[in-house]
Amino acid sequence: MATSAPTGPLCTRETLTRDLRDLGLRQGGAVLVHTSLSSLGWVCGGAPTVVRALLDVLGRTGTLVVPTHSADNSDPAAWANPPVPEAWWPRIRAAMPPYDPRTTPTFGMGAVPEAVRNWPGAVRSAHPQSSFAAIGPRAAAITDGHALDCALGERSPLARLEQAGAQVLLLGAGFASCTALHLAEYRVPAPRFDNAFAVLTPDGRRWHTVRDVSVNEERFDELGADFERERPVARGTVGAAPARLFALPDAVAHAERWLADNRPYGGG
Repeated sequence: MATSAPTGPLCTRETLTRDLRDLGLRQGGAVLVHTSLSSLGWVCGGAPTVVRALLDVLGRTGTLVVPTHSADNSDPAAWANPPVPEAWWPRIRAAMPPYDPRTTPTFGMGAVPEAVRNWPGAVRSAHPQSSFAAIGPRAAAITDGHALDCALGERSPLARLEQAGAQVLLLGAGFASCTALHLAEYRVPAPRFDNAFAVLTPDGRRWHTVRDVSVNEERFDELGADFERERPVARGTVGAAPARLFALPDAVAHAERWLADNRPYGGG
C-alpha cells in the first residue's frame, strides 16, 4: 500500500515545549488554545504529545483550556453542510443522544481538543453544543456554571477566562477560530434565535429549546488583523505552525469596540 512521505519538521515533546516557551507561554497562567495539529509538522506521538508539551510549559499551577464543542447536537432543520431530508427531522430530534460531558465526543474540533477531553483529571462544561474542557487547578472554576441559554457569553467559560486574565494561543489557527471573540458579540446589539439540543435531566432525556444570542465568525480575520495592529500579540512558530499568543481580555475589549463600529448587528 502506497503512502506519502511525512511532512516535517519532526516535532517532539521537547521541541514543542521549547517553541512554546520561546513564543512567550509561561507557567502558572490560564490559556485557551486553538490548534491545527497537521500544521505543526510530523508530531511524534500525535495530539497527546501536544497536550503534554502545553502542560509542561504551564506547570502544575497552570490551566489548559480548549473548546470541545459538539455542534452536531442541534436542530436538523438548520443543518446545511450537508442538509438532511426534512422527513427525517422529527426522528432525529427524537433520537439524538443527549449531551454527556463524560462521553459526548467533540465535533469538528480536531484531535487536540479531543485528547484534552479524555485526559485524566479533565473537567468539561455543561453546554450541549459549546462546551470547554480544562486541565489544571482552575479547571473547575472556569468550566462551572455554563448556562444552557448562554453558549459563549457571560455565563460561559469565556467570561471566567476573561476574569482570570487568561491568554489565547492560536497554533496554526487564525482569528476565525478564536472563540473568545464571540464573548464580545454578547455585549453589542445582536439578534437572538431559538437554539435546540438533546439534554439529560433528572427526569431523563429531552429535546430542549432555549433563546440565545446568534453569533458567527464573519469578519473575525479582519477584526484580528486590526487587533494585531493595535495591541501586543506575540508571533512566532511552533513546529511549522504560525502561532499567536495574546491576552484574552485585550482581545475581547478590542472586539467589542470593533464590532460596534463595523458589524453593528452582531451575528447573522
